[in-house]
Amino acid sequence: MKNKRQTAILELIKTHSVDTQELLQEMLADRGFNVTQATVSRDIRELNLVKSMGEDGVYKYRTHSSPREDRQILSETYIPILRHAMSGAEAAGNLVVVKTRTGMGNAVGAALDAMAIPGCVGTLAGDDTLLIIAKTNDAAEKICAELLKTVLAEND
Repeated sequence: MKNKRQTAILELIKTHSVDTQELLQEMLADRGFNVTQATVSRDIRELNLVKSMGEDGVYKYRTHSSPREDRQILSETYIPILRHAMSGAEAAGNLVVVKTRTGMGNAVGAALDAMAIPGCVGTLAGDDTLLIIAKTNDAAEKICAELLKTVLAEND
């Protein structure tokens, strides 16, 4: 639950101008995470979020890292989820079909979307299958190989 909540926080601050813990708490509640202000505060600290002035002159929460560091943080957050949920992947043209445990397709899709994998245009998730749409056939092959190497290697 904590990983999912923190993932939601990262997505919220990336897509919305979040300037207070109270607003973040409300936005989390809208997504089904009913948490206390203390929990939000702890998540902010654990995610190393900082408040800084946005382009509109309003202070808002953001990650305290470079885009490369953001990808590393997201990878460290999501790879355990992927390792738990994924059972296989296969490239077909510019598509990658990912098999997951029953009920985990959406979670894997959300994790991969948040990781902003280079060459990935988007994902389409079902109950136990996920479709990754890549820009090119080569990108699909690279994405598939990386998933298999990174995620499934430790399951052997």
